[in-house]
Parts: sequence; structure tokens; C-alpha cells
Amino acid sequence: MEDLPEPLLADIIKRITVSSDLNSLCLVSKRLCAVEAEHRGAIRVGCGVDPTTEALTSLFSRFSNLWKVEINYSGWTPSHGDQVNNQGILVLSHHCPLLSDLTLSFCAHIDDAGLSYLAYCKKLRSLRLSFAPAITSTGIFRVAVSCCHLSVLHLVDCIAIESVEWLDYLGRYGSLGELVLKDCDGISQYDLLKFGPGWRKLQRFEFEINGTYWLSQRPDPSYVVGYPYSYDICCDNLKDLRLAHIVTKPEIGLRFLLGKCKALETLYLEYVIGLNEDEMIALFQRCCNLKTISLRLMPLRCEDHWFRTALTDDSLEVLALSFPMLQVVELTFTFCEPSYPTEIGFTQKGILTLIQSCPIRALVLNGASIFDDEGMKGLSSTKFLEKLDLVDCCSISDAGMYLIAQAPCLSHLTLRECSSVTDDGLAALARSQKLESLTVIGCRWISEEGVQGAAKSVCYSLETESHDSLKGMNVYRKIRQSP
Repeated sequence: MEDLPEPLLADIIKRITVSSDLNSLCLVSKRLCAVEAEHRGAIRVGCGVDPTTEALTSLFSRFSNLWKVEINYSGWTPSHGDQVNNQGILVLSHHCPLLSDLTLSFCAHIDDAGLSYLAYCKKLRSLRLSFAPAITSTGIFRVAVSCCHLSVLHLVDCIAIESVEWLDYLGRYGSLGELVLKDCDGISQYDLLKFGPGWRKLQRFEFEINGTYWLSQRPDPSYVVGYPYSYDICCDNLKDLRLAHIVTKPEIGLRFLLGKCKALETLYLEYVIGLNEDEMIALFQRCCNLKTISLRLMPLRCEDHWFRTALTDDSLEVLALSFPMLQVVELTFTFCEPSYPTEIGFTQKGILTLIQSCPIRALVLNGASIFDDEGMKGLSSTKFLEKLDLVDCCSISDAGMYLIAQAPCLSHLTLRECSSVTDDGLAALARSQKLESLTVIGCRWISEEGVQGAAKSVCYSLETESHDSLKGMNVYRKIRQSP
């Protein structure tokens, strides 16, 4: 190894992606240690790392070409010792001139003063904050002003951020291409209108609120009854949109986005209260490049006075006609009683029409009590389906497993909480010898012995999942406190 030219050594090191392997490699020789340090571009710091100024100075001086740093204290307790604080960010900013991607997770001892040191990181393009309880709007504003190349900003569970002057500044003068906001209680969906011209540059946007959000609707303080509202905002470049767990109305809120998007490739709408089917159909007719769609729905009192999910087969029909490139579909239903099938606005026929009309390679059906063995017969003839997830689908039985085993391209199958499937159904899959992977979780009539031989790779668990986990909700949101 000592005789190898440095470019070849560097190439070998770049192919090693596991941190523990890289650390072991450094013990082989001083030369390897030096070459690895010079070419390492990313590092993760957390519990167990000495956070003193001297130790961090030594660490970051050794890896002078770092461009990506993650400081993560998930699971931290006082017994782990001190965390990296503001002084640590100062050390980082002085010794890592190439830093362009920074993630701070569960860093309770870094506040606005620490963020202000990022002004020295002239190349910073991506900042992700997850549970940073001491960081306020002031710190975000300082980053917005000083880091002129910032293009990615994630704020997750940042409980002290309230005012949104930083959002107005980034909209006017910044170049954000990706904005993710989750569980930041001080930022309402109406505040996001202040992003103004910034929407034109944005390519990815996520907004999520957890808890029992549908029980209390926060009004827009600027809304005036009878005023002809219209938001003159352009988001023609938005390709990836996710709205989760929000209440929106025709005149106000993020619902306006659904009427402005033209270039969407990925769309996630998760338990959005206030969806209007006519608006959704118009959106589907505009966005012909859609490749991935996830619809998570719950029954509500609709405009036609029916108690059902907001979307019906009319939406599925437009999807089937408008999206020649649609490849990934998720349809999740929660709080829908199997004994009242009309609570789901879709029918089995509508779902099959969509699947058979588009080149869908991955399908998730969750809580689809309307989908039974006859539906599985329809799926068995689809030409492109490679991955199928069936979750809480109580109407699919062993007969459905016999049928889906005939699907020509199916190679990955997941069954979660499917109470009508037994070992007999798995036997049909085992005989087909088609599956690369099989995951079975919480299916009480399927035994560990029953899954053996059904696929090349098998994951099995009898543990049942909580409703939140099964449906992708967080109704009982945990409010974290600063250490």
C-alpha cells in the first residue's frame, strides 16, 4: 500500500463509504491516515466526541477539505457530557472553508450567536436544523443575509422561530431552491405568502404540522370577509410538493399552490383538510410530468353533503388520462370504517383503471377496505408493477395472494396488518419463486415458518403497529423540552 501512487490511494478511499471502515483504514499507516484526512469530505459529530475547543480545533484542522458536516445529538442525555456549543460552530467555520452542507440536530446549546458564525462559511448552500430550541428568527435572518449562496433550508421542530422577516428577505434577495418546514409552531401556512417572489425559484417545498391539527383552525389575521382574494405568486418551477396535516380554505393558506403549479413531478398530499376535487382535477390536467403521487385521505363532510374522502373516481380518471410517466402511487385511508365503504370516495374499479393505464412500478394501498381479491386479479395482469405494499387491507385474502403471484414483474411485496392472509396464501408465493424480498409485519395469521422460502430475502415480525405509525400520522405529537 505504501508504494501506491497517491491518486490511486485517494480513489480507493473514496470508494469506502462506511465511517468505521475509514477509521480502521487510518490505523494501517501514517500515509493512509494523511491521505484519508485530505480527501474526506463528510463527517458526523455527536455523543462521544469531545466538544472542547481544543479537541474540535484538532478534529476540523485534520479534515481541512470537509464540505459536509452533521452534528447530531439524538438520544443525548446529561450522562453523555457536554454538547458542541456556539464556540464549536466558530471553530468549524474557521477551519472548514469548503463547508457547503451543515446539519444541526438536537443541538440544544447552539443559539443565534452560534449561527451568526456561519457568515464565515462563504460557500454554505445547505442548512438543516432539527430540534434547535435555542435558535430564533434572528439567527435564521442572520444566515439569510450573510450566506448569499444558501439554496437549501430545512427547519424541523424549531420551536423558538416565530417572526418571518427572514422569509421575506429570502423571497426578495435569496436563491432558495428547497424549503422544508415541519412542526415550527411559530410559522403558519399564511406566513409563507411573505416568501413572495421566492416561490418562482423554489423547486422543492414541504410544509407539515402534527398533532390534532384539524380540531383548531388558525385564521389568517389579514383576511377580510368579502375581499376578492387572489395571490399573484408564480411557482412554475416547483417540481416536488408535500403538504401534510394542514387545514386550508379557498381564500387563504397554502391551497393556492395547487392552482399555480405546472411542473410537478412529485406530489404528496397527506391529510390536507379542505381539498376541492375540481381544483385537484385542474391541477392534474396541468401537470403532465407527474411521476410520483401520494394521497393520504380521511372522510369529511363534503360539499355534496356526503361523509367521505374529498377525492373520487373522477380524480383517478383524470390521473389515468393525464400522466403517461406516473410510476409511484400511494393511496392511504384512515378513519374509514370497512362497514361503510362509501366513506372512501374511490372505488376498486377506479383504482384499477389508474393502475392499468399508467406504467406504475410501485403501489401502496393502505386501509383500502374496498380493494379485495377481485382487485388483486386486476393487479396480476399489470405489466410494470415491481413493488406492492398492502397495509391494513382487510378484504384481501389467500385467494388474492394466489392471484398476485402471477404478476409478471412483481419482485418486492410488503404485508402489514393484513388480517385475512394466512400461511396458505404465502405458500402460493413460495411456489412462484418470483419474489426478491418479502416483508410481513403484524399479520396475525401468518407464522414465521409460513414466510420461509417465499422470497430470497424475508423480514418478519408479529408486532402490531400503532395507528400513527401505520397511517403516517403524528396525532399525539410529543412536545420536546430543551435539556
